[in-house]
Amino acid sequence: MKPIAIFGREFSKEYYTGVTAFFKLLDERQIDYKVYGSFSKFIEQALEIDTTKFKTFSKKNFDASQFEFLISLGGDGTILEATTLVKDSELPMLGINTGRLGFLSSIRLDQIEDAMDQLLDSAYMIDSRSVIKVETDANLFGEQNFALNELTLHKKDTQSMIVIQAYVDGKFLNTYWADGLIIATPTGSTAYSLSCGGPIILPSSSNFIITPVAPHNLNVRPVLIDHNSVVTLRVESRSPQILISLDSRSETVDTNTVITLSKHDFDIKLIRLKSHSFLKTLRSKLHWGYDNRN
Repeated sequence: MKPIAIFGREFSKEYYTGVTAFFKLLDERQIDYKVYGSFSKFIEQALEIDTTKFKTFSKKNFDASQFEFLISLGGDGTILEATTLVKDSELPMLGINTGRLGFLSSIRLDQIEDAMDQLLDSAYMIDSRSVIKVETDANLFGEQNFALNELTLHKKDTQSMIVIQAYVDGKFLNTYWADGLIIATPTGSTAYSLSCGGPIILPSSSNFIITPVAPHNLNVRPVLIDHNSVVTLRVESRSPQILISLDSRSETVDTNTVITLSKHDFDIKLIRLKSHSFLKTLRSKLHWGYDNRN
């Protein structure tokens, strides 16, 4: 088996014991792995683990073909950052949660031993997740012009709303007077879009979601469109610039920038263990069916 790539960011002290146990487990089973360089430095300082034995990699020298899969240690934001490494390589990723909600990073630290058993036995499934591609004349975000969760347009200042004209396949959809607009994938339906009143849709759904952020017209609601559609956005604002975000990456752009969105020609591959499912994760994370009175 090829080495495992371990990617992560800083995490709080409550996870120190669990993460230490994770690396101990890797060593006990003589699993070959490489650790993201800056994460290795944090581990050395926080966990007092001897990282001199670690093989490391950086964003510049990352070669997905060298690895069997990637394990992300952190929250959903960490696995979203990991997608900028994996890109179109089809390298499968598994998220171990040291964050809060964790729809993408759904494996708890106390489930690591069982998770590693399934990974080493290849007893898992691969979920393909649609990705949004963003195109502008200014070539915003360069080679990282894609998002697993969502693209968001947002006003830059705190005063006036922005006006967004949205077209689907060249046909006018609506003019949004709002603080912003979200175009979310099925994966992103449980992220920012959900907090703005958007629907939850299954990851296998062939849709994108257009969700306004704090719309001025209260009769405006989220809209589902086919993921093969092309969305064009034009913005008007009193401010000369707005913010555009892909997952957790943001750029400031001029309001006269025309933004085109479409489904990318590659998917992100997420590992799903046999004991897990999206519906089970929904019930667990959103506490469906729980009643504190009983």
